[in-house]
Amino acid sequence: MPPLELVHPSRRKGRGSLVLAAIDLSTASLAVAIGMTWANHSADRLPPSWMMCFFAPTVVALFAIRGLYKRSLNRSFLDELPKIEALTSVAAMLLLSGLVLNPDVDGSNRGPAVAKVWMVAAVLIPLGRLVWFLIRNHQFRRDRLISPTLIVGNGRIAAQVVERLEVTPQYGLRPVGLIDDDVPSMGLDRDKPSSIPYLGKLDGLEDVITQTGAQCLIVAFSRTRDDAMTAAVKVAHKRGMAVWIVPRIFDTIGVHAHIDHIGGLPLIAVPSTDPRGWQFAVKHVSDRMFAALGLLLISPLFLTLMLLVRLSSPGPIFFGQPRIGRDGRVFQCLKFRSMRPPSEADAAFQRSADRAPGGVEGEDRRTRIGKILRATSLDELPQLINVIRGEMSLVGPRPERPEYVDLFNVQIARYGDRHRVKAGITGWAQVHGLRGQTSIADRAEWDNFYIENWSLWLDWKILAMTVGAVLRRAE
Repeated sequence: MPPLELVHPSRRKGRGSLVLAAIDLSTASLAVAIGMTWANHSADRLPPSWMMCFFAPTVVALFAIRGLYKRSLNRSFLDELPKIEALTSVAAMLLLSGLVLNPDVDGSNRGPAVAKVWMVAAVLIPLGRLVWFLIRNHQFRRDRLISPTLIVGNGRIAAQVVERLEVTPQYGLRPVGLIDDDVPSMGLDRDKPSSIPYLGKLDGLEDVITQTGAQCLIVAFSRTRDDAMTAAVKVAHKRGMAVWIVPRIFDTIGVHAHIDHIGGLPLIAVPSTDPRGWQFAVKHVSDRMFAALGLLLISPLFLTLMLLVRLSSPGPIFFGQPRIGRDGRVFQCLKFRSMRPPSEADAAFQRSADRAPGGVEGEDRRTRIGKILRATSLDELPQLINVIRGEMSLVGPRPERPEYVDLFNVQIARYGDRHRVKAGITGWAQVHGLRGQTSIADRAEWDNFYIENWSLWLDWKILAMTVGAVLRRAE
């Protein structure tokens, strides 16, 4: 672990926001310069430059008002994109309003000039932010720009927080120690020591912050008295630290939850998701429309793959396998066939005990084209037909075989809840790397998170992330 830079947290945590604001100011100013140059080719008189220069600071001010410079652990570029475009449009309308109210500005040229600045800004400002996100995430993966983080807690939830921060550097937090009035048991594998040290009790929090250079505090479940926890949060705030608190019954709290108050007493309002409501009806209609359109657009590729599969070895082009869909209904999940038919030698092969379910039995029966199809996930394309039939969605939990569903329903809490919606070609768990030989319990947790926080924009975000994930696997 690289040494920690001991800088006061309140100064370090604002650096990212200042850098991002500078990037926005630069890209917005560049958009004004390019837009005005573009407008100059088709107009004799342009709006005064001093008025056009108000566009860039207006963009930054609107972004600040709408919280685009506040730290958020889960907000990605795709989450911010709609706000960026909407606020850029508002800034352009404010600029146009100012020009309209100025009697000295030629009315015939102000509209086209602002429109061209807006069009350039709508591309450059998101592009600047995208570059920032990519650079920042790259630095996080290299353990740079990471915020040292203390965990308050003494059990299983504290262990989960530590584990997830360690395997997900994109959060930008590195756990450096546990602090609690009770020695943490971590609540997982008693034979496996904690990856981070126990640093003492809460009354020594100030000294621990100084020693570790911690910038963030996460309060997980603890048996410590509430007044001691409250005092710890106050100490953290006094030191300029960011503080997060894991709430009770967190399984019921999604991204749409918000804080209400009754006489100053905070309440977490928890909205529900109805998979049988009109929103999901809209989702199912749009799924079929876009699946049909997608199948039409990729028809040359689809027909080519059909021909290659047919020529690769004897057998059908498509392979159907029973899978469990919405409400436990069984359907035939379609794929391009990627394996040759079994031979007598394959039939005599006995699978070893440690071979993963679904693995290739005996010798590798994958065809040459089948290996490519699996590596690039192109073997999943026939599932567009399942979507058109109404058996699947474009986005949803990946379907599992009936024999495994029966087992997982017994072993894993809330596994059956993922069958509230139709299975999907891609899903929230898959775009976060949970595929193949990964934890089924973790996949179920991500799938249920998707269902309880569903929106059409989340579907589009997952589809965009799927393209990136497929391209990375194909490299």
